[in-house]
Amino acid sequence: MAERVLGSRLKRAGINEVEVSSASLLDMHGAPADIMARQILRENGIEDEGHHSQVVNEVMIGEADLIVTMEMKQLQIIGDQYPLAMDKLRALKSYLPESDYGKISGDISGDIKDPYRQSVFYYRLCFAEISLAIKELMKCI
Repeated sequence: MAERVLGSRLKRAGINEVEVSSASLLDMHGAPADIMARQILRENGIEDEGHHSQVVNEVMIGEADLIVTMEMKQLQIIGDQYPLAMDKLRALKSYLPESDYGKISGDISGDIKDPYRQSVFYYRLCFAEISLAIKELMKCI
């Protein structure tokens, strides 16, 4: 969802020179986006077609100016696998002031939890956290 939310915000802001992509640490074999995630995107007027999973790789890491993770553990794993990427890595939630960390989900960690296989309620929470953090990220672009 984060890729689509950021892409949508960039487009609305007329920022065309930023390329956004997403990748997973797990090989999902090119699976399309989760049906619940697509529903939440559509509910919020964001394009949901055409996404297929891909595994993060050295080329993507090398080409990226910024690598944003949803969870701190992901940041650690990528940093361990690609030490030269450490200066590019940041958790999405870190764009929020720490005082806002628990405002939506109650989770005061630096993680935006994956709602996969949970109810639509958790997808909406995830979307809200992503949206709030991306609003702050946009101030840095």
